[in-house]
Amino acid sequence: MIEIKAISSSSKGNCYRVTDGKTPLLLECGITFKEMQRAFDFDMSFAGCLITHEHGDHCKALKDVLRLGIDCYMSHGTAKALGVENHHRINLVKARQTFRIGTWLIMPFDVQHDVSEPYGFLLANEDGDKLLFATDTYYIKYKFPGLTHIMVECNYAESILDANIENGSIHKSMRNRLIQSHFSLENVKTFLAANDLSKVQEIWLLHLSDTNSDEQLFKQEIAKQTGKVVYVPK
Repeated sequence: MIEIKAISSSSKGNCYRVTDGKTPLLLECGITFKEMQRAFDFDMSFAGCLITHEHGDHCKALKDVLRLGIDCYMSHGTAKALGVENHHRINLVKARQTFRIGTWLIMPFDVQHDVSEPYGFLLANEDGDKLLFATDTYYIKYKFPGLTHIMVECNYAESILDANIENGSIHKSMRNRLIQSHFSLENVKTFLAANDLSKVQEIWLLHLSDTNSDEQLFKQEIAKQTGKVVYVPK
């Protein structure tokens, strides 16, 4: 059993809670500490926090989380970019090398984003559930057998982006950055088609762009393709 709670999922901030009923984890801490406290009813008893990369919308409250005594896990490149590589609560983890937090076995993997050393994470619990967490990447080169839960970025649609460029609401220089740093609807569909989804219970589409996305369209497209329950958190 995996329970997911999305607190924030956008360029303004990203923060999620996942638990298998035994070990609660924090995925990202990209909102203020006060916002986190309110969202979690002041229950901040997390066994650890996974950080994908150094952008503020994914780690804004990092210093507060560390101060609270919560171990944080990230790549060496991310820790160095944040200047926390020597902090005693920072755990430097390597891509494709598993580590354990409580009842979770976690494998980081490399993703593609315009930062130092970004990661996605594959989380497996003792009941055989597997959760994929991947955000801020334009491509995922791996396949993941036996997934039961998927949390994946779906930032923009190429058609919406191009229309916004055409009407002048977005400068054309933004296009290259987006397509080389964020997951489009089209690439998400390709990624899902390449993986065995037979055991998947739910799919979460994360980090939708404020201007280049369409929540209902994305939800309908992925649900139609996969036949799975699809959530789009705010």
